[in-house]
Amino acid sequence: MKRVAFVVLVLAAVSGGFYFYKVRTAAPEPVVTTQPFSRGDIVDAVSATGTVQAMETVQVGTQVSGVVRELNADFNSIVRKGQVIARLDPQLIDTQIEQQSANVARAAADLERVKVALDDARQKLERARQLNDRNLIPRSDLETAQVNVESAQAQVKASQASLTQARAQLNNQRVNRGYTTITSPIDGIVISRNVDAGQTVAASMNAPTLFVLAADLTKMQVVASVDESDVGRMRPGQPVTFQVDAYPTDRFTGTVAQIRLQPTVTQNVVTYSTVITVPNPQLKLKPGMTANVTIEVLRRSNVLRVANAATRFRPTAEMFSVLNQPVPAELQRSASGGARGRSGVTQPASAQGQAAAPQPAAAAASPRTLTPGATTIDALFAPVPAAESRGMVWQYDANKQLKRVRLRLGATDGTFTEVLNESDLPSDAVVVTAMRTGLEPAARAATQTNGNPLMGGGPPAGRGGPGGGRGF
Repeated sequence: MKRVAFVVLVLAAVSGGFYFYKVRTAAPEPVVTTQPFSRGDIVDAVSATGTVQAMETVQVGTQVSGVVRELNADFNSIVRKGQVIARLDPQLIDTQIEQQSANVARAAADLERVKVALDDARQKLERARQLNDRNLIPRSDLETAQVNVESAQAQVKASQASLTQARAQLNNQRVNRGYTTITSPIDGIVISRNVDAGQTVAASMNAPTLFVLAADLTKMQVVASVDESDVGRMRPGQPVTFQVDAYPTDRFTGTVAQIRLQPTVTQNVVTYSTVITVPNPQLKLKPGMTANVTIEVLRRSNVLRVANAATRFRPTAEMFSVLNQPVPAELQRSASGGARGRSGVTQPASAQGQAAAPQPAAAAASPRTLTPGATTIDALFAPVPAAESRGMVWQYDANKQLKRVRLRLGATDGTFTEVLNESDLPSDAVVVTAMRTGLEPAARAATQTNGNPLMGGGPPAGRGGPGGGRGF
């Protein structure tokens, strides 16, 4: 019995060792993540942040200084054109009107006095001529009489000018008296009131703003700051969607109306203001709200598309090895001169330039020739053309083999890219987006064990140590 038990234990140990050896030496099972081509919409959009503003605002100020005696409008008040919304105390201006009226009366009296003096000088000149004809007075007396007449005429002109000036100053004070009554210049809504009753306003250099009126809050605009890298693709008429924090579940729509040429530089970042017209029939949008804007530059509806992750995938030599597939000849030829990848596998030079997902180039549209009928520069730019680029993906066929597929690519939304050569593709093709060979944990363990000189291990594999080799 002991001999039988010993034999059984030996057989069990041999079987377990053989099984363990088979498990450890078995080829790793790769995990391939694939995704088929799909149909759908691709929207190339630009994101920005803007501020909601009223389409037309008017600042109502005062041209004269004084104390605010009464206010007839407040925040959110609806006012009509010509409605009195504020009055200033006119007492000081009334006093100045009385003073200027007295100045006018005095100037008129001075004019009458010099006119009488002119008549008297003319009479004396006539008598002097008669006496001079009879040789009863010397010639000098006649000349003196003529000078007196001319002097009196000049005094009359000066008095007339003084009277005109006094009347103008009186009219000026009367106009200022009218400015103490402040009326609304438009039909609108008061969105800002900057003064209170009893407050003194001084209109010395600039007219102080008393109210800010919005003409129509059912039509708003969003002024968005677009980065200089995206402003070349902005065109009037592009559709826009945006959200505001006050209504997180609502999406508002608008249209690009203007791309302003004045740049704004903030911490060396250049942006341009893009004006977006927005309907606001429910008055949900209020001036000053922050809008997260998405401007639709290009849209492709119901097109064949491929995932951008597939255009970025590039197989390595280990991947071909675990699939029992020879490395393509073009990869072998470029291996010696190509760049070394992260895992030590050389990537072909042609693949390096295509590793990243294609991005649409900025529109190279040039402005058309200026014509006499052009009113704004925005109308001179053609629509944004669709970009076209080359790409490459790897098909995972029914035999579990990788096959290169070259693509002509169009618009992209960052996740999917439009495929233009649909006729060159098989209908049931699936492309690889990621792949795990099963060797990654062993490679990491070898790196952690042998790659750290402080752990006392040998040199890393593939770097010239015992049993190492030069990677592909």
